[in-house]
Amino acid sequence: MTRHVHTGDAEAREPLLSSAYLKPNELDSDEGEVIFERSASNTTGDAGDAPRRRLTYEEAVEKAGFGLFHWLLLVVCGWANASDAVEILCVSFLLPTARCDLLLSSSDMGLLTASIFLGMMVGGYMWGYLADQRGRRRVLIVSLTINGLFGGLASVAPWFWLFLLLRFISGIGVGGSIPVIFSYFSEFMPRLRRGAMISALATFWMAGNILAAGLAWLVIPRTWAHFSLGSLEFQSWRLFVVLCSVPSLTSAILFKLLMPESPKFLMEAGRETEAIQVFQVMFKLNTWRKGKDLPEFSLCTSSKQKGEVEETRGRGPRGGRLASILKKALVPIKQMFHESLKCRSISLLVIFYCISFGYYGLWMWFPELFKRIEDGGSPCANGSVTSPLHDQSCYPVKTAVYMEGFIIAAANLPGNIFTILMMDSAGGKALLSFSLVVSSLSVFLIYVVQTKVQSLILSCVFSGVSVIAWNALDVIGTELYPTQLRSSALGFFTGVGRVAAITGNIAFGKLVDTNCAVPVLLVSALLLTGGLVALLLPQTRQTELT
Repeated sequence: MTRHVHTGDAEAREPLLSSAYLKPNELDSDEGEVIFERSASNTTGDAGDAPRRRLTYEEAVEKAGFGLFHWLLLVVCGWANASDAVEILCVSFLLPTARCDLLLSSSDMGLLTASIFLGMMVGGYMWGYLADQRGRRRVLIVSLTINGLFGGLASVAPWFWLFLLLRFISGIGVGGSIPVIFSYFSEFMPRLRRGAMISALATFWMAGNILAAGLAWLVIPRTWAHFSLGSLEFQSWRLFVVLCSVPSLTSAILFKLLMPESPKFLMEAGRETEAIQVFQVMFKLNTWRKGKDLPEFSLCTSSKQKGEVEETRGRGPRGGRLASILKKALVPIKQMFHESLKCRSISLLVIFYCISFGYYGLWMWFPELFKRIEDGGSPCANGSVTSPLHDQSCYPVKTAVYMEGFIIAAANLPGNIFTILMMDSAGGKALLSFSLVVSSLSVFLIYVVQTKVQSLILSCVFSGVSVIAWNALDVIGTELYPTQLRSSALGFFTGVGRVAAITGNIAFGKLVDTNCAVPVLLVSALLLTGGLVALLLPQTRQTELT
């Protein structure tokens, strides 16, 4: 079966692709070769007389240049990354007040913080696989919409079980956008700028963290946000949940209106005409007001995936096709743990588990822990109580908890700046190992110290250093796997991380009232383990994407 690509249809789907500098001339598709030709307004001779050079994907990206398009891409993808951070972290900020309205025990709060991670675990690999098969852009639009829609609906849930369910569905959406956004972004980047730009994209997680903390500080303590909706008492924390869903919905709209599909994915899928149009737009925006023309060259593409997709679509009854799809969905996992990729995959599996258990297990409980030390002392010293938390007073809301959360979120900034400056020179492997070891030490000291100020300082150190590990992991993860596995691999490891996050949050919920030292020291030990295992990863500094 032959699949014909029509330029008009592609333009309708990809808004940014509507203004092409050059017109594509598709040659024999069996040869996998596409020629860029100058439009009639830009040449006076026969374009076919000029010598044409066949370029690889990396060379084509270099020819398209670096400039305005990439900064626009950074803003749109960064806002999507920030929206995921807001949606994940908003639960931690509403716990000190929502626990009274929803009558939550510490175990219930552990389940609530774990619910979004359970959804992310379910959605991570599923969306990653679909992104490798159907395209990055489409998956991002759908997953971001699910994230924002169900996250917003949770604000009017009157019962704990319904709130839990809606947060779980929202997590399925988050699970799609986090791994796919980095695959999508990296596939537009020139090789020598990729590390720094992915690090810059990762800094938007800090922006989302600060936004969530700032909104919590501004909204949750306010009494004017309290009103009644029938039998539902709409407290200020519910308004906070609504506001936290806005970034995801706006991100989905931006991708729908502005962003094209990944050119690397289009080339691997054999969609030559659309890949050419993306490179044209990149070149046009990057050379805006410079009066430059894109040189003529041939573009090497692949028709492998296209044939595989047609084969899957065209054979067997519906039940057989479903079984074939499910079987095919497991193929990337087998490939990830096969021969040359086996060592790096096992190492990443351990690292993702360790950092996710440590970071999310501790970070989601920071507001609650700081609420317990308002009068001074160590979080664990004051946390070992036998009375259930919902018997404690939630109102009036004290702003100190949210101010401290904002300070810890802002402490990400030095780590992000350090990562951007050092990623391309030091490499992700060294930064990952170093930051995990230092994070481990800071968590251990949080348990040891005895004053609130000391706890806050060490929490800021943990915030600033752990973000270096996440940024390094984002860069390494995109460079260790080929295009046809990249989103699936990141989705799989993100799912592993969600299992760890669920375990961490449930462990904190079960033990924070009785033996706080156990989860805190376990976090420290796991972070140290992850830092040592990171030394087994291959060096990927400024490597070409395959």
